[in-house]
Parts: sequence; structure tokens; C-alpha cells
Amino acid sequence: MAIEIIATGRAIPAKRLTNHDLASRLDTTDEWIRSHTGIGARHIAEEGVAASDLALEAAWNALAMAAEQRGVTKETLVQSLDLIILGSTSPDYYGVPSTACIVQDKLGVRNAAALDICAACSGFIYGLELAAGFLALNASRKRALVIGAEILSRIADWNDRGTAVLFGDGAGAVLIEQTEPSGGGRRGLLRSMLRADGSGAESLIIRQGGSRNPYHGTGDERPPRVEMDGRAVYNFAVKALIGTIETLLAGENLTIHDVARIIPHQANARIVQAAAKRLKIPESKFFLNIEEYANTSAASIPIALDELNRAGGLQPGDLIMTIGFGGGLTYGGNLIVW
Repeated sequence: MAIEIIATGRAIPAKRLTNHDLASRLDTTDEWIRSHTGIGARHIAEEGVAASDLALEAAWNALAMAAEQRGVTKETLVQSLDLIILGSTSPDYYGVPSTACIVQDKLGVRNAAALDICAACSGFIYGLELAAGFLALNASRKRALVIGAEILSRIADWNDRGTAVLFGDGAGAVLIEQTEPSGGGRRGLLRSMLRADGSGAESLIIRQGGSRNPYHGTGDERPPRVEMDGRAVYNFAVKALIGTIETLLAGENLTIHDVARIIPHQANARIVQAAAKRLKIPESKFFLNIEEYANTSAASIPIALDELNRAGGLQPGDLIMTIGFGGGLTYGGNLIVW
């Protein structure tokens, strides 16, 4: 038995905000943003569009890919879903209902479990392992959707140069399936590593809006916004990226030469460059699309997977790594045979 990713999908808002656009309202430049982050643009959702809307579009795109492969309708696959897991830092509503439940209803699924997970930029990594465990526990469970969906433009502080330049909106989804062995070789999800370091909780935080600091909406009160200690998060992310790669490789007795591609969370190109240098890995081994989409938190890895997949950059049998790191602080990775 294997747990395989059988299809991918993404949803990117049409509105594109370039560094030059930001420079007209903030004390920054295109050169500064690119040199410090690798970002050139980000996509911003229109008013009235919520995380569930982007998640739904990404899910349908993944289902359409799988339906074409299998020669069935999308609707047939929908009714075969057993689980929907959605990672988001910017869900439709605070706490309840879960955005996954909203997506479940809009898809028309009737018998699937649905839940959100809050692991920030590691949301997809966590979600993939949780969904795989759910399927593996029961042979009658066959398929699950794992989605990352973000409207970070609604919680970004557009007056803070240090964070406003970083974030974008988008969603990505994968359809995973429990498959029976066929032929030799290992397939699907081989190994995951999930970790957290809660001592760094305040390094990346939305202070207002929870039970610790309820948001009352008074005139002198700051609305919920992302706050980040950039240096602390950078140092954590570099160590997390290096440690995750080393742990996943050691766990399967592999070397980096066995890995076709590494798909990291798209937080900052400098994080990847620093990790690659310390590990003596060619930067070309990492797939980066941060220049176009910026940091889309839980959505960044599934968006990158779909872009790479549809461009023919992933071939059957390729060994790939997906690696996430972010608020919590959380981090981890998945080792997957495509």
C-alpha cells in the first residue's frame, strides 16, 4: 500500500502587485526588495474573495487533472473523497466554521471529514502527513484533498516595509490516494518529519483577535496584523531547512544526489541560498517561484508543486522533498517518490 499524490492544482488571483507598485506607497525600491527577498511581484485577491474561494478553485483544478487521467468525471471523484484538510493563516472565519467545511460544502462532498490546521507556513507539510495517516489507518479510505489557501493581503501591515513586501495571496491543492502495490520500487510518501519550537512563538505572530488579546474594534485599537522579527525568523528558517534535509536523507539512508528536486516553502530566496551554501547543494536543486508569487504561507508549496508538475518538471519515479517552516514556530518536510 502506498499514499501517492495523483493530481495537483492551484488558484492565483489575477491582480498583480509589483515591487514598483509598492515603491509608490512605501519607502522601498524594487532593487531593495529583490536583493533582500528575491521577490518581484505578488498576486492580491479582489475584495469579497475569501480563502475558501481560492481553495475551491485549486481543488477543482486538481480534481480535473485526476479526472482526465482516470477517464472519469470530476463529480465522481468528489464523491469518493474521504477527507479534506486545509492549512491557512488567513481562514474565512475566526475559529469556526473551518474553511475546510466551507470547501466541502461548495464541492458538494457529503461523506468526507473536513478540518483546518494552523501550522502557518508549514501547514501543507503537516496536512500531507496527517492525511496520509488518516488513509493508511483504514483500507476503505481511498482519497483526500490537502489544500493550502491564503489571503495574506488582509492581515499584512501595508505600512510596514519589513513585512508588506513579503506576502501574496493564492491557493494550492493536491489529491492523494491510497494505492495498491504494482511492480517493484517504493512509491508515494516515504517519510515525513514534523517539528515545532514554541519558544519562538512571538517571532511571527498576530497578536490581536484571539483569547489572549481580544480585538474589540475600538478607535485606538490596532486591527489583527502579522508581526515578525525578521532576523530571528531568518536564522530559524535556515537551521530548519538544513536540519530537515539532513534528517530526511539520514532516515532513508540517502544522499542529496538521490533527490531530483527540493520544493521549499517560498519565504525568502536568501534563506534557500544560505542553506544551499552550507550544505554544498546546487541552488538549481531547489525549485523557487517566489519572484512571481511572494510568500503565500501554507499555499506556497502546493502552488510550486502544481507549477512544476504542469510544466513537466516532475517525472514518475522522481524523489522529491517538500520542506516548510514558519510561525509557531513550526517546521518539517516530506520525502516523496513522484
